[in-house]
Amino acid sequence: MTIDARCHCGKNVFSIDGDLPVEVTRCTCTICASRGALYAYFEPKQFTVVKSDADAVYRWNTKQVAHHFCAECGCTTYTDSPAFELDGKWDGKTRRIGANARLFRDFDAATAPVKVIDGKNLW
Repeated sequence: MTIDARCHCGKNVFSIDGDLPVEVTRCTCTICASRGALYAYFEPKQFTVVKSDADAVYRWNTKQVAHHFCAECGCTTYTDSPAFELDGKWDGKTRRIGANARLFRDFDAATAPVKVIDGKNLW
């Protein structure tokens, strides 16, 4: 299955080779809590940027996580981050994409079960 997604203005479009999530994740770290995205996680090989006419990236603290957003409409689009374990460990190479499920076409992220990650205290 292919998941199609786009920001509000359509200047950033991406697709995911995978199934719609059975649950979404809400992280409580300072950046995620401020952005309000509900994330679904995928391997980088599943993720394709189709259009990035207004892609902007914010990195903070360790600079290891790229928080992508639309510079035109402001929508959070996705994050490209190390595949951290819940204890903060990372193998130094494996990455994951956290796509904002609120942008998926034909999917209502607000009705999906939500898993909360205590990022405020984990990282």
